[in-house]
Amino acid sequence: MFVSARKRLFFLFISSLLLSLLAPSDGSSNSTANLNQSHNKTGRTLEMTPKVLFQLKMHALFHWSSFGFLMPVGIILARMSSKSKSGRSIRVLFYCHVISQIAAVLLATGGAALSLMNFENSFSNSHQRVGLALYGFMWLQPLIGFFRPERGVKVRSLWYFLHWLLGIAICATGITNVYIGLHTYHERTTKSVKLWTGLLTFELSLLLFFYLLIDRWSYMMKQGNAPIEQLRPTDNRKTYPTTLRKELGMGQ
Repeated sequence: MFVSARKRLFFLFISSLLLSLLAPSDGSSNSTANLNQSHNKTGRTLEMTPKVLFQLKMHALFHWSSFGFLMPVGIILARMSSKSKSGRSIRVLFYCHVISQIAAVLLATGGAALSLMNFENSFSNSHQRVGLALYGFMWLQPLIGFFRPERGVKVRSLWYFLHWLLGIAICATGITNVYIGLHTYHERTTKSVKLWTGLLTFELSLLLFFYLLIDRWSYMMKQGNAPIEQLRPTDNRKTYPTTLRKELGMGQ
């Protein structure tokens, strides 16, 4: 059942991508001309048209939503599924993980297409170079996810490590590139990005806190239910392990 479901999701993913890439973009040549005219290699203030500024904001929004929200949420969902003991909950969390990552890849691809069709792309700055590398690895990750081996196969452990490591690396690099992009936007327009940088940091801090809380949640709940006698031992001979009592007896 999981194999056929993965195939359906894979074909849906490819179809959605092709539709997004084949969608026409009106006025892209004009926007490119406007941005090229406004580009100043001396680093001075750039006067951009409202249309180009809007496209820059949409590019930032797509990548923020992808790398800064949906990808971290997908990692959290995968972590929750590994801690769940209910088969139904595991399936629900797994499909939510898949859907969130497909949406993240489509949004990032849309942001990349917007950049390639409308912006100046000389790849002379770190934001563009890192972004180009990200797009390649970003597409490799869902392919690895869709063609995962079944449990019990020897290569399953290697696949899991590769999928986990690549996912963490893409997410962390993408978040870093969003910060670089905000800084680049400030340099080109002289507009303040302190508010957006603060909001992004606050949101990521909440997601990180929730990710760390997953590991300790069940332990904290058990602490609330533990008997007081176990939490506050009064008789050393009853609470010490047997080996430790023997050592204390030998010392005496």
